[in-house]
Amino acid sequence: MTHSRPAVTKAVLPAAGLGTRFLPATKATPKEMLPVVDKPAIQYVVEEAVATGLHDILMITGRNKRPLEDHFDHNHELESVLGRKGDSARLAQVREAGSLAAVHYVRQGDPNGLGHAVLCAAAHVGREPFAVLLGDDLIDPRDPLLGRMIDVQSERGGSVIALMEVDPGQIHLYGCASIAVTTDDDVVRVTGLVEKPEPADAPSNLAIIGRYVLDPAVFDVLRETGPGRGGEIQLTDALHRLAADETAGGPVHGVVFRGRRYDTGDRVDYLKAVVRIACERDDLGPDFRSWLRDYVFTEM
Repeated sequence: MTHSRPAVTKAVLPAAGLGTRFLPATKATPKEMLPVVDKPAIQYVVEEAVATGLHDILMITGRNKRPLEDHFDHNHELESVLGRKGDSARLAQVREAGSLAAVHYVRQGDPNGLGHAVLCAAAHVGREPFAVLLGDDLIDPRDPLLGRMIDVQSERGGSVIALMEVDPGQIHLYGCASIAVTTDDDVVRVTGLVEKPEPADAPSNLAIIGRYVLDPAVFDVLRETGPGRGGEIQLTDALHRLAADETAGGPVHGVVFRGRRYDTGDRVDYLKAVVRIACERDDLGPDFRSWLRDYVFTEM
């Protein structure tokens, strides 16, 4: 007998971080607005949510994040200028961001960790499952991850996190999952989670990446979760409790992602993401790849 579960219709995008790794560029510009080729990073994430059928977007923001609101609004003056010039291509690009979805905003106040940011979404989300997308991870649209996660949540209930195999020496940079196998090759049962373990203490090399589909029970757990690593409220700690205690709102499953992911979380990875995405573009790729080959051959 199958049980009908509430559909996932809402996406939460935490965007209150200070972006200190990109100073001084982020002194007055939100890190989410840094361009990846010719679109801000956050737009790729919103487009992913919309492509998965999530048209209700809540951004968790903080101070100096007003450019996010401006970007996903209509700029009538700019649209009018482009219209008078007959620049229909750029006009369509400018209008697209303001028409992608119904985007809402709530201020986090003190940036007190990812768990606290997610808790700020409780009133908007209500008692429905919802998705959380982190802006540092861009998922290639040819490798749909979020839709698969929503399907797993619909089938199995509870919460679903995205996992990716990483070099064991890098696991200390991520949340890490202990797991049990299931009948699906790409789905595991999460039995525990630890935030940024030392490699010798890590239960696996499966790292949490920035996509979650969460049961609303996570809000109740987050309200009872004290500061963890870094003195912040960690979403990983709340999910660990859900994985250990189904009566609290579990189970927790993981989808092991083996597709293309672009990391914009630090400067080197950000540059790699820009190069990779530019190389994949039909309009830019041929010329850019040719120049890049010549540059590497000449300079290296």
